[in-house]
Amino acid sequence: MSTTAALEHPIRKDIRIEGVLQALADPVRLRIVRAIADHGEIACGVLDLPVSKSTLTHHYRVLRESGVIHQRPVGTSKVNTLRREDLDALFPGLLDGVLAAPRSDS
Repeated sequence: MSTTAALEHPIRKDIRIEGVLQALADPVRLRIVRAIADHGEIACGVLDLPVSKSTLTHHYRVLRESGVIHQRPVGTSKVNTLRREDLDALFPGLLDGVLAAPRSDS
């Protein structure tokens, strides 16, 4: 067995709108999602966010467990990408609408 724990990701059919909306409602998580959308993928810890490392880990976990992002281990970090294909299939226009909304962090 590997010493690295596998990251749990919901399969497409288990992604629920309630969880996605709750994940996207938090301003820090929304900034993370926007950064991933802007860059295609980002590693954990590269964004300058006003939260502790443990809180940031929590935010990434909420996004992953709700089905908004996919995380893959790369060395000692995790690289994050949006699950755009899954979200667009399940909730057409939701992600585009969220990303198009005016930014309060600018």
